[in-house]
Amino acid sequence: MRGRILVLLLLPAVFCSVDSFEPFTATVVVTAGAILGKKIYHYFQETCNDQWVQFNSTGLQLDMDKKLFGQHIASRVVVKALTGFMKNKNPKKPLVLSLHGWTGTGKNFVSHLMANSIFRKGMDSGFVHQFVATAHFPHASQIDTYKAQLQEWVRGNVSICERSMFIFDEMDKMHPGLIDSIKPFLDYYENLDGVSFRRAIFVFLSNAGGESITRVVLDFWKSGRDREEIALKDLERVMSLEVFNNKNSGFWHTSLIDKNLIDFFVPFLPLEYRHVRMCALAEMEAQGLELDEDVANEVAKDMVYSPKEERVFSVKGCKTIASKLEYYRIGRGKETGRGVRVGVRACLETQCWPRCRRKATSRGAVLAGAGGAASQGSWGQSEELLQGAGVQPKKRRFVCLRV
Repeated sequence: MRGRILVLLLLPAVFCSVDSFEPFTATVVVTAGAILGKKIYHYFQETCNDQWVQFNSTGLQLDMDKKLFGQHIASRVVVKALTGFMKNKNPKKPLVLSLHGWTGTGKNFVSHLMANSIFRKGMDSGFVHQFVATAHFPHASQIDTYKAQLQEWVRGNVSICERSMFIFDEMDKMHPGLIDSIKPFLDYYENLDGVSFRRAIFVFLSNAGGESITRVVLDFWKSGRDREEIALKDLERVMSLEVFNNKNSGFWHTSLIDKNLIDFFVPFLPLEYRHVRMCALAEMEAQGLELDEDVANEVAKDMVYSPKEERVFSVKGCKTIASKLEYYRIGRGKETGRGVRVGVRACLETQCWPRCRRKATSRGAVLAGAGGAASQGSWGQSEELLQGAGVQPKKRRFVCLRV
């Protein structure tokens, strides 16, 4: 919108002075104004050019190293595949990746990192399109309609931007046969009806294949081998076969697999206790909180692990980390003496104050400030004490003590 306003402000200034110029000079000025206006528009309005679409391989690798845990295969395959594809000025087909594994292992997260590394606006880009099977294609009776709509949607968006990225989530819940409708767009055609799909990116996310991945990882664990020894070749074939033969999966007997149009089947390994703990610490850092090892351990211990006997892998991966972290920090907190210490984040900005207030009214409480002073009385007095301790709220530690 700002871009449009600036253009409107600039162009009248040019036209107002046209009458005093010779015809040739006037033409030059008007042309220059139009070019300048177009540049300003493109500066603020997302367009399919290098200013808005530019791959950052280094940034993607750094994000993988810092934010993705327990996925050495996925990290390596995705970075290499995407880097090679984006550097290729004349690819023979679109890049097609299929990410598989249990819930909470990082599939969605990695697709977001990919988008962030390519598009200036990341997942908010108008060139990134995400489909969720249960939301966008819920009714099996309308599969023919969905096929036609999906074809039109993909064709239309690629015609606008050849670098379009399409993410299909919950492939294990998609109606079999639906995804085959876009098979021609993933194939080795130079163009279809004047539209080239060769520079587009297709990413499929699925829980299917998770069982075969887990069996391989568990075998390594039982034999005492490091999970980092697992290679893509140990998983890709068994994983693709399980997905292809799963009658409840959107990939069941799909031509995308049968015709070898999926470039890489990317396995996401089940996460262990240490990985869940790392996720908790990373979430604290992302929220700007002080890193608390004890809380991270509590969060990791509270997860459900499988198989039942070995209890090695987190059933939900890291999916519920954020909510559990909030529960332990605020609901239960870190026990300190007779009280509960609430973390360093400003409690006036979160639910700490009302929860501590409820404790005060229901159990009788003393609120202690950073200097250890305490006040027993009304809530307003206690709040006033903490605010008057001379420490910024975001850096203050305080304790809600039960008495």
